[in-house]
Amino acid sequence: MATQVNPNIKKKHFIGVPSPLGYVPGLGRGATGFTTRSDIGPARDATDVVDDRHAPPGKRTFAAQHAAQKAKNQEEEEEEEDLNDSNYDEFAGYGGSLFASGPYEKDDEEADAIYEAIDKRMDEKRKERREQREREEIMKYRQERPKIQQQFVDLKRKLSDVSDDMWNSIPEVGDARNKRQRNPRHEKLTPVPDTFLAKAAMSTGHVNALDPRQQHMGGFTTPYPGGMTPGVSTPWGAATEVDWRKIGEARNTLMDIKLNQVSDSVSGQTVVDPKGYLTDLQSMIPQYGGDISDVKKARLLLKSVRDTNPNHPPAWIASARLEEVTGKVQAARNIIMKGTEVCQKSEDVWLEAIRLQPTDIGRAVVTQAVRQISGSVRLWIKAAEIEEEMRAKKRIFRKALEHIPNSVRLWKAAVELEEPEDARIMLSRAVECCPQSVELWLALAKLETYENARKVLNKARENIPTDRQIWITAAKLEEAQKNNDNVNRIIDRALQSLRSNMVEINREQWIEDAEECEKAGSIITCQSIIRAVIGVGVEEEDRKHTWMEDAESSTTHSAIECARAIYAHALTVFPSKKSIWQRAAYFEKNHGTREQLEALLQRAVAHCPKAEVLWLMGAKSKWLAGDVPAARKILSLAFQANPNSEEIWLAAVKLESENNEDERARRLLAKARASAPTARVFMKSVKLEWVLKETEKAQDLIEEGLKHYADFPKLWMMRGQILEQEGKTDAARDAYNQGLKKCPHSISLWLLLSQLEEKLCNITKA
Repeated sequence: MATQVNPNIKKKHFIGVPSPLGYVPGLGRGATGFTTRSDIGPARDATDVVDDRHAPPGKRTFAAQHAAQKAKNQEEEEEEEDLNDSNYDEFAGYGGSLFASGPYEKDDEEADAIYEAIDKRMDEKRKERREQREREEIMKYRQERPKIQQQFVDLKRKLSDVSDDMWNSIPEVGDARNKRQRNPRHEKLTPVPDTFLAKAAMSTGHVNALDPRQQHMGGFTTPYPGGMTPGVSTPWGAATEVDWRKIGEARNTLMDIKLNQVSDSVSGQTVVDPKGYLTDLQSMIPQYGGDISDVKKARLLLKSVRDTNPNHPPAWIASARLEEVTGKVQAARNIIMKGTEVCQKSEDVWLEAIRLQPTDIGRAVVTQAVRQISGSVRLWIKAAEIEEEMRAKKRIFRKALEHIPNSVRLWKAAVELEEPEDARIMLSRAVECCPQSVELWLALAKLETYENARKVLNKARENIPTDRQIWITAAKLEEAQKNNDNVNRIIDRALQSLRSNMVEINREQWIEDAEECEKAGSIITCQSIIRAVIGVGVEEEDRKHTWMEDAESSTTHSAIECARAIYAHALTVFPSKKSIWQRAAYFEKNHGTREQLEALLQRAVAHCPKAEVLWLMGAKSKWLAGDVPAARKILSLAFQANPNSEEIWLAAVKLESENNEDERARRLLAKARASAPTARVFMKSVKLEWVLKETEKAQDLIEEGLKHYADFPKLWMMRGQILEQEGKTDAARDAYNQGLKKCPHSISLWLLLSQLEEKLCNITKA
């Protein structure tokens, strides 16, 4: 092998060549030209004579001229003050000082000292708060953007173990920058092998004799069938023809071999599921669709964490999940099993290993896990979940309770698998091991008889005197046995006991408990709780408003009995409040029965006889129920309580009119006109006579009504409509015009007059 060095390899091709036209050095890399002092010329000395021959004395040199110009500029700056509108503010005045050119006297110095003291005082006043805010901002910034040394502090932790000898044995890093440019590689010339020369000679050369094998086969016949030679090319340089039939046969043979591999060796049937084949292929596709470079970086980083801190369980779990996401389940299992060897006391690592393993292997893993961590509740529950048979689950829970007898979660899970009788026995043991668990006590009370349940709840109150659910369950138990008197007594004792044990009575929580009792069917308990706690923590002046909001909230939660109890308590405290009675009546109308509504209204009118709407609601309820005499009786009582009430008179007239009692309605309207002659009473009287086609009586009533209420437009409209109905169009026009004089802002009167003119073909007037 020969080696030669080119002597001109470092010489650039442009050296010694003139630059092209328009070339500017450094322009391609962004450099710009600059001017130096040598381009301008030498600097002038301060004593040099100026070029101006007519300069005055004292300005004949450059130094004198420069000093004079500087003094002039300083004088102009002191004299000029920016007093234009752009520098003026309505609050602060001008931006600069108006007296900057004035003398600085002692009072100015004293004023500046006072302002400076004020600024210093204000700054000290807010100093602590400002410094605290700055420290919080710096800490937040450091947390969001930690320094490089903080990010790699865990990786540099083992550097403290490196000795001086180890540091000295680290080799020095060489300068590898521009290595190829500084050390050009030498050209290497290698001789060509003889095989290439021979092959080239065969492809281009000629022969003058036949091969012995060709002579043996009789001339130009090749020794192989199909016209194919054993070499790459024929002696004449032409390529042989490809036999596609042979290739097709080979492909079919390969397909037969593959099909035989997937066939059943016993029955000869194929084991490939044609329907699930595409599904299986889909499951083989990795679930991760991100960049593979990110996966490599994450894998490398997690490996570094595992190497530097092998006792860190999250590192093993994260590594296993990374492999699982990328589709390498077996690699994930290997990593997490190695993690169980390193972190044998980590509950999370064992749980992750159980999750990744198949069911049969998972049983072995969970067995090993509970041996290492026998006090882990989650591992025992996972061991029971893996088992499929009920007996195996029960056996695991019993074994777990032997190791952890004070675990409420294990007792609950074990009791759920048992029959009621066995569950009662287990719960009796559970409350001994876990006496502070309210759920276990309540579950045991539900499975016991009435007498035993009372004993269980009494023991529960002795062990847990600060829990309200035990008292509420006792009240439900008494209600279930129809002992309603005991319910109120138990709730009252509950509040006293909880207060004596320094437990805060939260009325919102108790109201929620009452709603839960209503949903469970314990209505008496629900009402007792509402009566006991509705006034807790409520100011006297806020009681009405707060209780109405509580009732509306319970109504929206579909807790009807709770809302009814709140209204009942509010009415006992405020029996003369018409608004509360009215709200309660509307509540019973929407959510209660007719009997409940009528009973409430009877109590309401007894306490608030002047509330017309309550009388009317009672009469309407009776009327809708078909009891007209009862409705008349209610209205008669309403007349006695409100003799001059227009609404009650009109309601009575409407009742008689709807039941075709026209004479009764006339008599009522006559009495109303005598006792309460209002415009609406006259209007209803006219309307009744008009409906009964007594137009003369109607006109008389209109005349009488207009004497008292000439500004009531409906009387004028009815007068004009009656006259128009009788065909007296001129009189109707006059009635409308007179009405418009009295009521010029009545839109209906203008429309009726316009329609009348339109009927009379007076389109222009209309």
